[in-house]
Amino acid sequence: MTLTLVEADKILADNFAPWVLELGLSVVEAGEAHAVLRLPWDGRLAREGGGLSGQALMAAADTATVIAVSSARGAFVPMTTVQQSTSFMRAVTGADVLVDARITKLGRRMAFAEITMTAEGETAPAARASTVYALLG
Repeated sequence: MTLTLVEADKILADNFAPWVLELGLSVVEAGEAHAVLRLPWDGRLAREGGGLSGQALMAAADTATVIAVSSARGAFVPMTTVQQSTSFMRAVTGADVLVDARITKLGRRMAFAEITMTAEGETAPAARASTVYALLG
């Protein structure tokens, strides 16, 4: 019941606020219980000092969770963030970020995910997040 990349990108295009779409996220992979999105480097998303802003990383993690839940369910359903906790471990400068969202539990009304955000070409994560979603449909 996983999504194709075309279906996943359509969910991204059709269901997110314009400012989220301006991040330039694209779906790289969608599987049974995960999704990987690419957050392209853009200097407009950098904070003082040149590192990618935490807000951009948090929005990317939140968005990747929606795609991962949708892929696990085989289609988009209305959902909303209940909780998100993010830890930042190293700065990202001048590199795209791969945002890997893994569903840890998918129920009828709630979904839980762990997200790892890694600068392309690196092995150590730049940030990690955990999310909880309420499934509304």
